[in-house]
Amino acid sequence: MSAKLFRRGLHALALFGLANNLGGVSISVALAEPQAKPIQEPITGNEDLGDLSQPEQALAQFYRAFNTRDLKMIDDNFAHTDEVAIDNPLGGIRRGADQPHAMYEGVFKSPADVHVVFWDYTIHRAGDVFWAVGRERGTYREGDAEKNLNIRTSRIFQLIDGRWRQMHHHGSIEDSKLLSDYQNAIRSAAAKAH
Repeated sequence: MSAKLFRRGLHALALFGLANNLGGVSISVALAEPQAKPIQEPITGNEDLGDLSQPEQALAQFYRAFNTRDLKMIDDNFAHTDEVAIDNPLGGIRRGADQPHAMYEGVFKSPADVHVVFWDYTIHRAGDVFWAVGRERGTYREGDAEKNLNIRTSRIFQLIDGRWRQMHHHGSIEDSKLLSDYQNAIRSAAAKAH
């Protein structure tokens, strides 16, 4: 068995495990080929949102909601189920239908004024599930200073009633100093707000 076929088999097994974690979502093991090259043109949130049955528009909706601080649109982007899970540098692991709203509300109230775009990504689809794997880059404010952000990001969506709803988000920051600075900027602002 070639290394490529072995990796593809491992990928299918990982996806199979993912399906079981998404409440038994039924998917086919016959996967479409992944994109040959990661897409470098960023999703900013300024794109057309006319057809939320398309994966790119569902991603664009999330980034529009995030960058414009629109909690109603965040709520609309995520599924309304307790199977939603978020794992990121600010909130740790959060599970439940109300968690996206609660987490992003804290970020939006912060004077850190975080803005990000999604780039260097691939989109993969199997049945009524798609996942996007890439990077976020952007900025946040710490006092008078504007600092850069670089986050590894994956988002998983499920097709529900004809449109994509986000079920899972994972983000991680590789640079430990950047991670600490970012967490401190958001958390200190949240502490001052209470």
